[in-house]
Amino acid sequence: MRVSRTSFLRLLAGLAIGLGCGAWPAAAPLRAESDPPQPLTIQFTLDRPLDAAAAPFVMAGIGGLFSAEGLAVGTNIATNSADAIARVADGSSDFALVDINALIRFRDKPGTAPVKAVFALFNRAPYAIIARKSRGIRTLSDLEGKSLGVAEGDLSIRLWPAVARLNGIKLSSVKQNSISAAVREPMLSAGQIDAVTGFSYLSAINLRDRGVPADDLAVLRFADYGCEAYGFAVIVSPRLAAAKPDAVKGFVRAVIGGTNLSIKDPVRAASEVVSRMDGGSRELELERLHAIIRDNILTGEVKRNGIGGIDPERFERAVEQLAEDFKFQKRPHVSDIFDDSFLPPRDDRLIN
Repeated sequence: MRVSRTSFLRLLAGLAIGLGCGAWPAAAPLRAESDPPQPLTIQFTLDRPLDAAAAPFVMAGIGGLFSAEGLAVGTNIATNSADAIARVADGSSDFALVDINALIRFRDKPGTAPVKAVFALFNRAPYAIIARKSRGIRTLSDLEGKSLGVAEGDLSIRLWPAVARLNGIKLSSVKQNSISAAVREPMLSAGQIDAVTGFSYLSAINLRDRGVPADDLAVLRFADYGCEAYGFAVIVSPRLAAAKPDAVKGFVRAVIGGTNLSIKDPVRAASEVVSRMDGGSRELELERLHAIIRDNILTGEVKRNGIGGIDPERFERAVEQLAEDFKFQKRPHVSDIFDDSFLPPRDDRLIN
């Protein structure tokens, strides 16, 4: 083979640069046929700072359930559900734990990415009104004539119109006060307002931590007053769902296993969560986890049908209730929001 003088000089120059910089290309490492494949790196987003609600994911991680599915999961924190959904929609995150009702509203906007939920962790939404019995509130009807503090961005207030109608309460009879989330519990504990909207496992337990006696708190859970809404669910990037469906199925299986571990050993689960928090209280998070398991995860519907799924008829009723506060451009069906094809069979989703 003949090499021109110009080509020869270029070759010499290239060799000189390579030697001078130590830039010889490294030989590709040989992998034995028996070596396991490299895990798939996954980004998972929580829609709020870490607390006991994330116990299933923490336990799936420390229990080796993600790695057993060939996944290396990293976690990041969003500012709220809308932010977490946006991260999954633009592909910067693969999965997120978000309020499914926030997802329903997001998907109603024109041109949004077809993000769907693949696993419902909270079978019942944690929406609630937390009130002081010493302010004359023991049941929902006692709210008439009282002041209700609503924090900016609060998700519970979206279902309040439906709950009020179901229970014969005139919305105009309850004075709503817009407040900062940072002062929600302090204002209620100080008696500056009569009740607040929030999540039952957050505000109620936070108030007890602030010294409000447990027997002075009325926790009025919307689910106990006819609210059909589901709560937190795992959503997935459409790109990942299409390209690597087995990875999505593996993530869901691991979360189911982590949920089982949390239910079987809540003391350890709470301790593991607190060890990853900045200044968390094991006692507080254990109480929070017990409330979440009892009120939101391990419901009668889950005991019958297994965890993670969504009943289409109940979903339609929940959307109908959501529509009392939200004007849909197009009323969604369950298949628009939830994809059950990544769920294991029912028997593998039953909580022992």
